[in-house]
Amino acid sequence: MKRNLKKILPQSIVNSIKSANHKLEFHSIKIASSTRFLSDVYYFIKGDFSEEHQSVLKGRKAYYESLSDDIGESCALLRRNTHRLEKGLIMRSRRDVFAEGFILETVECYKDAITSPSLANTEKKWATDVLDEYFKVVGSTPVTYKAKEIYTSARKDVSGLEVVTTVFPSDSASFRPYPFKNLPSSNIEFEDLKSLFISRRSVRWYQDKPVPLELLQKAANIASFAPSACNRQPYRFLFCNNKKKTVAIANCAMGTAGFSENLPAIIAIVGDLSAYPAERDRHVIYIDSSLAAMQLMLALETLGLSTCPINWPDIDIREKQIRNIIDLRDYERIVMLMAVGYADPDGGIPYSQKKENNLILKDIS
Repeated sequence: MKRNLKKILPQSIVNSIKSANHKLEFHSIKIASSTRFLSDVYYFIKGDFSEEHQSVLKGRKAYYESLSDDIGESCALLRRNTHRLEKGLIMRSRRDVFAEGFILETVECYKDAITSPSLANTEKKWATDVLDEYFKVVGSTPVTYKAKEIYTSARKDVSGLEVVTTVFPSDSASFRPYPFKNLPSSNIEFEDLKSLFISRRSVRWYQDKPVPLELLQKAANIASFAPSACNRQPYRFLFCNNKKKTVAIANCAMGTAGFSENLPAIIAIVGDLSAYPAERDRHVIYIDSSLAAMQLMLALETLGLSTCPINWPDIDIREKQIRNIIDLRDYERIVMLMAVGYADPDGGIPYSQKKENNLILKDIS
C-alpha cells in the first residue's frame, strides 16, 4: 500500500510526510532514550529485535538439547572446554591443579561425544589429545581423580584417531598446544600484504562464469583459522552457485538494487546461536563470523575470485523472506551476504576513501 501511495501522491507531499515522520520519530527517541524503562516500552511497542530474542532462546534450548540428545558433527561445550584446558596448559606459571571447576563437565561430555557417530573425527582427536595432556600433568585431588576415572573409561572406546591428520605445526601428529617457535615462518612482507588488501575491493560486476566449488572449499578451510571465542566457530558458509537462486538471495538484502541480477554466486554467512548457553554471548556470532569472513575474502582474492560483502538488515520481514529461500535452523542468524565471482575487468570500482592516521588510530597510552 505504501508503494502505491508513493506512485499516486505528488513527490512534494511524499517528502512532507517523510519529514513529519522523521520529526515524530526523533522526539519519540528523545523521550524513550531518557530511561531504561522507557526504552523497554518503546521497543516492546515497536516489536523490533523480536526475531533475535526468539532466536537467542531457541539457540539456548538447542545448546542444552545437544548435551542430552544426539551430539551432532560439532559439540560447542566440548570445543569450549577443550580450549579452556589448552589455555590452562600453556599458562605461566602453571598451577599444579587447574580446571577443577569444569573438568567433570568436560569428561562427562567427552564420554557421550567420543562414541557419537556424527561428531567429526578431528574434533574427537583434538579433545582426546588435550585431555591426555591434561591428565598427564594435573595434580591429584578428589575432583581430578574422579574426572580421570571417567575419562580413562571413556578413552577405551577411542580407536582410529591416530590416522587423523592436521595442518597445525604441533610437536608431532598430536592435536595439542605447541610452542610459538613451531609456527611456520611467513615470507609475506608488509608491502605484499598491503598490495593484497588494496586489490581486495568490493566488486559488483562479474563475468558470466561459474564459480568452482573446490576453490570455495579451499578458501573456507583456511578462513577457519580466524580467531574465535573459545574456538567454538559459531558460523557456517552457505554457498549458492545457482544464478536464479543467487539473485533471489541477494534481493532479500537492502542496497543490492541495480547489480543483483549480475551476481553469478553468493555466500550467506550464518551465525549459530546454539553454541552458547547464555544471552551474554549472543553477539559473538557476529564477531567470529566477521573475522572469518574477512579471511575468506582475502583467501578468495588470492585464488582469482573477487567478492562484495553485502550488509544484512536486522528486519523481521527480510529475515522471513530469506528463510523461504535458504533452509536455516531456528537459532541461526544471517550475519552478512557475500557476492563472489570472476570480476568483469571493465566493471567500475568505487574509490571509497578510507580513514587514516588519527581518524582511525588514537594513542591512549
